[in-house]
Amino acid sequence: MSRHITDLRLLKYIHKEYYNSFTNFSDENKTRSAKIYVPIDCNKIAKKFKIDEDIIFGRLYYHLEKKYGYKADDNTHVPFFTLRVGKDSHCINYPLLDSVLSSLVDANKKFQLATAISIVSFIVALVSLLFSF
Repeated sequence: MSRHITDLRLLKYIHKEYYNSFTNFSDENKTRSAKIYVPIDCNKIAKKFKIDEDIIFGRLYYHLEKKYGYKADDNTHVPFFTLRVGKDSHCINYPLLDSVLSSLVDANKKFQLATAISIVSFIVALVSLLFSF
């Protein structure tokens, strides 16, 4: 049976795992080609979730890149996930990842709140019905 992970879980993990790599970049400590593009290891991520590496790559490249990559005002493409930046491969746009993750977390909180309110409403209605007899 294959395992399914949500975009939220995947992006939370990437955010946590590569935060130090993003913040440790400086003009004196150029550990990669560009500050905002952080190379990620799809194999490492796949092992964490116990799924095939190509599923992680495909999710990032074919789904999330299409969903969150965008055209800037000057008509240049700003990728969410790109195959190569300079000498680095499989790079994620970390500031964009942070924004996307914030939106997903916010949407998840709203969903959980609406679900909790619905459950409480159902229980109140059920209790009212029981006491009406």
